[in-house]
Amino acid sequence: MKETLIQQCLDLLKKDDTKSQIKTICEPILEILFEILNPYIDIIIFLLLLIFILLLGILVLLILLIRNRTISFK
Repeated sequence: MKETLIQQCLDLLKKDDTKSQIKTICEPILEILFEILNPYIDIIIFLLLLIFILLLGILVLLILLIRNRTISFK
């Protein structure tokens, strides 16, 4: 019985009209969710770019220090 119920649900989801109905229901929800999350996504992208630039600067400074051999270990 359980397998037939699952199979019936899968068959129902394979129909094109069901897919279009689900799409029309989910589309406004996803748009609202994206509008809410958009500022946070922008902040995360900005912070990731800032971290990348800082790491690149640290790498350049390390290469310059190694090239000049000013690192001294006591």
